[in-house]
Amino acid sequence: MSLIAANLAAVEKRIQTACHRSGRDTAAVRLVAVSKTVAVERIREAVMAGVTIVGENYVQEACRKMDQLRDVSMRWHFIGHLQSNKARLAVESFDWVHSLDRYSLAETLNREALKRGRPLPVLIQVNVGDEQSKSGLVPDQVPVFYRSIAPLEGLQVRGLMALPPYLDDPELVRPYFRQVAQLLEQLRQTAAHPEELTELSMGMSHDFEVAIEEGATLVRVGTALFGSRPQVGKP
Repeated sequence: MSLIAANLAAVEKRIQTACHRSGRDTAAVRLVAVSKTVAVERIREAVMAGVTIVGENYVQEACRKMDQLRDVSMRWHFIGHLQSNKARLAVESFDWVHSLDRYSLAETLNREALKRGRPLPVLIQVNVGDEQSKSGLVPDQVPVFYRSIAPLEGLQVRGLMALPPYLDDPELVRPYFRQVAQLLEQLRQTAAHPEELTELSMGMSHDFEVAIEEGATLVRVGTALFGSRPQVGKP
């Protein structure tokens, strides 16, 4: 067994254990393999080992990888901050966008999705820790923002994405995950189609078990799968 395959098995075991501990079905939680700066052949190896969703932070880096991985099957999720001038390419290339955080971007994504006749699943990014260094809406802004974008026919708003403050003790992150889960439930109570609001993208390598216990359906795991990545700047 390769190192990546072994790492994937260990991550899947952690997911199963967290689901069992919280009384959840493991099928309700999907792994997003975060492949920022990861070489194409290592992504291929992960897919061959069983990864089905790959998450990328930069559109152009992802597109280069997509060109080289057309012979293998996976879903591509965009999980980074999306610039408006990359929106068209994002709609062309990605299956999901996790990081919708402003109405102007929603309009652009909607227009491009309508052109292609393919609704784009999106998640609203929540800056649950109100950190200046991170994108996303503060929790109080989310209900109004959701109501403003819900009528856009080219978008399927599926839920929320959160990147809480990084804390060494995952238990200290639990209140943030719980707040996001409660916020999603509040949206469902007034949404015209609450059955569509089912997704919570939250939790990373060091804290995804706690995120699962608080309702995460998509966990974004990079380091635990691919190992520590080199410290490089944005491509």
